[in-house]
Amino acid sequence: MKNLSIGKLRGLQRITSSRGTFTCLALDHRQNLRKTLNPADPASVSDIDLSRFKLEVTDALADLPTAVLLDPEFSAAQTVAANAVPKQTGLVVAVESTGYSGEPTARQSQVLPGWSIEKAKRMGADAVKLLVYYHPDSLTAAEIEAFTRQVASECRQYDLAIMLEPLSYSVNEGKKLSSAEKHRVVVETARRLTPLGVDVLKAEFPLDVSDPDETQWAAACAEITAASVTPWILLSAAVNYETYLRQVTVACKAGASGIAVGRAVWQEAVSLEGGPRLDFLRTIGRERLGRLTVLCTELAKPVSDFYTAEAPFDWYKTY
Repeated sequence: MKNLSIGKLRGLQRITSSRGTFTCLALDHRQNLRKTLNPADPASVSDIDLSRFKLEVTDALADLPTAVLLDPEFSAAQTVAANAVPKQTGLVVAVESTGYSGEPTARQSQVLPGWSIEKAKRMGADAVKLLVYYHPDSLTAAEIEAFTRQVASECRQYDLAIMLEPLSYSVNEGKKLSSAEKHRVVVETARRLTPLGVDVLKAEFPLDVSDPDETQWAAACAEITAASVTPWILLSAAVNYETYLRQVTVACKAGASGIAVGRAVWQEAVSLEGGPRLDFLRTIGRERLGRLTVLCTELAKPVSDFYTAEAPFDWYKTY
């Protein structure tokens, strides 16, 4: 059990259920969402189109999860201004630039220019999310570790919880990670990065989804639980809803504290417009997210198993 500052603890309380579990609706996608909205001509998708999609999804679904994860460019301020984020739903705001710089086998990350932890705190975020591309054997591994430590330090300065999302990649040019290497990388990443001041780990599923053996799934997820010094939640990547539901069940039983789900809930809405899009979100989208929320509330490991806080009567003097 780790003592956490009052501000960070309050932030985690705001983005979790009354039991302390996470169901975070992820809508922080940017360039990847442009490509999905119009694969033939992503550049034709305007900022207005991108923002409208995020507003429609948020408006239809945001009363169901414990938090929404939004980006600072097209959705965080816009959804707040439109009253689309309910009062009972926490707000997590991304801080990184979309994509990466550097070589495909040695990737670099940065905070979005013009954006900062301080600004996220001032605009009312309950927590921030930092995405980094990381492979423990990459030439940029030490650089990413230092970057993570630096952003985490700024979050301590502003007493704001930080959710870290490391994405794995191959360090062998032209090759994809095998299921076995992905397993190793995801677990080792949890071991190396969570001690750097992180409060929540947003982790990839540690095995290739083509492997149907749920016994191996459970063992791999339990390794993440053992490696991480923080609560961890499962991202959905590009898997379909039925597969993700199975992954979430296995992960939560193996010690995960919940989920950050995006496309597994709303993917089909991308190809729809107007009334059909809203109908999908208000029926199938809500059914999916509601079921995931109930599942996490019942099975996930609460943050209270990880964190507590001390509040002596003179705490404010040194705060």
